[in-house]
Amino acid sequence: MKVLVINCGSSSLKYQVLDMTTEALLAKGLVERIGMDGSVITHEKIGMDKFILTVPMKDHQDAIGHVLEAIQDADHGVVASMDEIGAVGHRVVHAGEKYSKSVLVTPAVLRGLEECCELAPLHNPPNLLGIAACQALMPNTPMVTVFDTAFHQTMPPESYIYAIPYEYYQKHGIRRYGFHGTSHKYVAERTADILNVALDDLKIITCHLGNGASVSAIKRGKCIDTSMGFTPLEGLVMGTRSGDIDPAIVTFIREKEKLEQGVANDILNKKSGVLGISGVSSDFRDIEAAAEEGNERAQLALKVFAHKVRFYIGAYIAEMNGVDAIVFTAGVGENDIEMRDIICNDLGNLGIKLDLVKNKVRGKETIISRDDSKVKIILIPTNEELMIARDTYNIVKKIK
Repeated sequence: MKVLVINCGSSSLKYQVLDMTTEALLAKGLVERIGMDGSVITHEKIGMDKFILTVPMKDHQDAIGHVLEAIQDADHGVVASMDEIGAVGHRVVHAGEKYSKSVLVTPAVLRGLEECCELAPLHNPPNLLGIAACQALMPNTPMVTVFDTAFHQTMPPESYIYAIPYEYYQKHGIRRYGFHGTSHKYVAERTADILNVALDDLKIITCHLGNGASVSAIKRGKCIDTSMGFTPLEGLVMGTRSGDIDPAIVTFIREKEKLEQGVANDILNKKSGVLGISGVSSDFRDIEAAAEEGNERAQLALKVFAHKVRFYIGAYIAEMNGVDAIVFTAGVGENDIEMRDIICNDLGNLGIKLDLVKNKVRGKETIISRDDSKVKIILIPTNEELMIARDTYNIVKKIK
C-alpha cells in the first residue's frame, strides 16, 4: 500500500509518499504561500532533482490538487493514478483528551477536532482544512489523523494536572498535554530496536531539540511526563519561546511596559528564548558563531538552553528511578555536536558518559556514549512522516 502523508500549516503544507510494503520514501515536497502571491510547490521524486512550480493557489484545496498532480506527473510522479494511494495520513496537532492514539477520520472525529481548535487555534484549523481538501479531491480514499498530543495521553494525573483551581481543568481542559508526541514515539521505538531490548523493558529520556524543543520520560513504552504543557510554550528554552517562567512575570511586564492585550503572549512565544537572550538569532548556528566570536549574550543563551535540558534529564531520571537511554533528535539534537557535549557534561555521576569522538557526527543514527557509560546516549534522526504513515497503514489495512 502507498500512503500519502499530509502536514498542513496556515499557508504551507509538507507531504510525502511512502510505499509501506518496504517503508520506502518515494517522493516528498513542500507547498508555500498558499492563498498569497507567489505560491510555489517544490516536489522531489527520490533519486531525481527537485521540480519547482510557481502557480496560483487560492486555498488548501488548490494546493492539495497540485500535490496530487505532482505525484502523478509522467516525469516526476510516483503513481500512475490516485488509485495507487491506499490511504492518507494527516498530522493534527491537538486532540485534547479525546484521543490517545491515531484514528480513522469520520464525521464524529472531525467534530471532536473542531472542538479542540480553541486549544490550538494556530494549528488545528489548517490541519482540518487539509483533511477537508483531501476528502473533496479523494472522496473514496480512507484517511487517518495522527496527533502530536496522543502519545502523551498515558501521563498520570500527577504529571498533567496544574496546581490551579481544579474547576478550570473540569470546565476548560486546562492541563499539560505535551507535543512532538509523534517524534518522541518514533525515536523511543527505534531505541528499542537499536538496543535489541523490548520497549516495555526500557526507561528512556527523549530530547527533541530544535527551534521548538521538548523532553519526554518514557517508561515501559509509555510517556509518563513531558516538558511542554497546555501549550508548546512551557518547558525548555527554545528558539523564540521562553519556556518555564514565573507566571507573575506576565502581569509584571504587561504593567511595566503598558502592553495591550495579547502582546505579552506574543513576546513570550516569538521574541524570547535564545533569540531574546542572545539578541542575535533564533538559529543555534548563528548563536554559536556569535559565541565563538566572543559575544557574551550568545554564550549565555547556549548555557541557559543546555542548563534547562540537563534540568529535565535529571528530573526525569528521578521520576523514573533511573534511565537506560538518552536520545537526541530533531535539528539541534541531531546536528549540534557542541550542544550535545555541553548537555552531557558533568553527568558522569549519573552514569551518563559521552564519547567525544563518537559524538562528532551529524544526522546519523548511532550510539555516542562511551563503552563504560551505564546509560546509552543515542543520536536518532526523527521521522515523524514515517510514523504517521505506519499508523495510517496499520489502521487502514484492518478495514480493507
